[in-house]
Amino acid sequence: MRGGTWLRCILASLLATVLAGSAMAQTGKVGYLDMQRLLDNAPQVVAARKQLESEFQTRDRQLKQEEARLAALKDRDVRESGILPKAAADALKREIVALERSIQRTRKKSADELKARADEEIAKHWPEINDAVIAFAREQGYDLILRSPIPYANPRIDITDAVLARLRAEAAKKPTP
Repeated sequence: MRGGTWLRCILASLLATVLAGSAMAQTGKVGYLDMQRLLDNAPQVVAARKQLESEFQTRDRQLKQEEARLAALKDRDVRESGILPKAAADALKREIVALERSIQRTRKKSADELKARADEEIAKHWPEINDAVIAFAREQGYDLILRSPIPYANPRIDITDAVLARLRAEAAKKPTP
């Protein structure tokens, strides 16, 4: 019985060695993709970002006007607080507080809407970006593409620039709306 167990251990060891050797012989081609850099520089996303900037430009201008009005009210409060009647000084302070709250609400609402619209735009372009990554990987014979964030990737396996070039070429082929 002991001989059978010993023989099984030797056979298992041999099998493990053969499997490990064949696994090492079949190492695949691995690439790394910096998603943040890809999304920051993909022409599809850059164009969407410019569109959003123009879309929110009016709101930003209005917000800056309100902030300028608030600054003027605060200056007036500092200058005239000693000479204004108490009722007028209190009314001015209430107006300042109300305007500050309004600006904060508007700023938060605008930021939330901008974030939601930016997410929509990325979601709209995501299939095209993902397809470009997959097509590049298949054409170049990659077995695995890792996306950031990962702790470390050797720069020689970074394919971000190549995928960006592909996305730029695809964007150049499309007619501008």
